[in-house]
Amino acid sequence: SALSSLAGSLGFDAVRIDLAACGDKASFLGQMAEALAFPDWFGQNWDAFFDCLIDLASARRARGCVIVLRHAGELQAASPEAFDTARSIFADAEKVWRDRGVALRVFVEIP
Repeated sequence: SALSSLAGSLGFDAVRIDLAACGDKASFLGQMAEALAFPDWFGQNWDAFFDCLIDLASARRARGCVIVLRHAGELQAASPEAFDTARSIFADAEKVWRDRGVALRVFVEIP
């Protein structure tokens, strides 16, 4: 996609994650863990999700990371609480990355 190409030209990693099959917290966290290669200690809960996101800032050698969440409308419709919690955690992680001098940007595709 154009966004992935732009991210690459800026020296950022780009990760596209398809949430089409994610209708609840558990499936969302599982999809994120797989797509972002979370470590084995990932505990499938919101606190561990945040911890793994902020650990990515030091694990990745790129200048930043762009995450594109595709088909996020399905999670939003099926589990609005999980969707809102995930967005809040992404926003908090973006702040931590910024404080470390690394950019994290999360784009959510909702039709």
